[in-house]
Amino acid sequence: METKRILVTGASGFIGSNVCLALQDQGRQVIALDDFSVGIKENLREFEGRIIDSDIRNFDWSREKVDSIIHEGAITDTTVKDRDLMLAVNTEAFKKLVDHCENNKINLVYASSAAVYGRGKSPMTEEQEKDILSHYAESKWEMDKFATQKFQAFEGKGLKLVGLRYFNVCGPGEQHKGKMASMIWQLYLQMKQGNRPRVFKHGEQVRDHVYVKDVVNTTLLALNAKKNGVYNVGSGRGTSFNKIIEILNKSLGTNLEPEYINNPYAHYQDKTIADISNAKEQLGYEPAWSMETAIPDYLSWIKERGL
Repeated sequence: METKRILVTGASGFIGSNVCLALQDQGRQVIALDDFSVGIKENLREFEGRIIDSDIRNFDWSREKVDSIIHEGAITDTTVKDRDLMLAVNTEAFKKLVDHCENNKINLVYASSAAVYGRGKSPMTEEQEKDILSHYAESKWEMDKFATQKFQAFEGKGLKLVGLRYFNVCGPGEQHKGKMASMIWQLYLQMKQGNRPRVFKHGEQVRDHVYVKDVVNTTLLALNAKKNGVYNVGSGRGTSFNKIIEILNKSLGTNLEPEYINNPYAHYQDKTIADISNAKEQLGYEPAWSMETAIPDYLSWIKERGL
């Protein structure tokens, strides 16, 4: 079903802003919602639609008549210690939104997270046992469990309810996230200043780094999912930090050797790779970007903006 009027929450954040701009490019009517507690207005400088400054915890969803909602609004800082706040913003606000969408026949696509897998085995499948290591991961897992109870009800009304477990997303629009931005951005900042990039010994830890352009594409595909569900969104391949440094060196024209440091964390993922077979089958997702192509594209964007 073609959706024409779409509300995007977390619209000034990393993924949300990219989603808004992609929908705008498609000629959709987009409404952007954010309280700007984390995201920045700079991310929406090219956005031509209406922007609503509001908190998802107390927003009156009935104010806006839309066909679909893409819900990116959340606390995404995995180090937040306030469990009550995390659950209030991420889980409880989501539950109210789900009920509103069900009652008003609105399609809903929402951001889950690969954080629910913790130190689990790779490739990570949607069905595997979860390893909840933070309040953030707990909040996303509670969202997924609530959504799962609603899949059939939505399908019975011809509606989409789709959760997307984003893996390690990188790309334009993440710069405001500071320490929570991707390792690609963190390593770039160090290397751009001529410093040796610092990584935990011995740089062979593997992550499923996925470019934001692939993530946005999948998020839009989810509006027409064959089947309601929760799906992994990654590249489907692992890239080591050493490899990221190698690609950055090549892109920057540098030859900086990594500086290996001790890992102080007891709970640390050595390997995360997404099994994306379900997203391919049900969403039609095919990753278009590898880190070898994504990083040069990302650095071109950074250079254009003088960052």
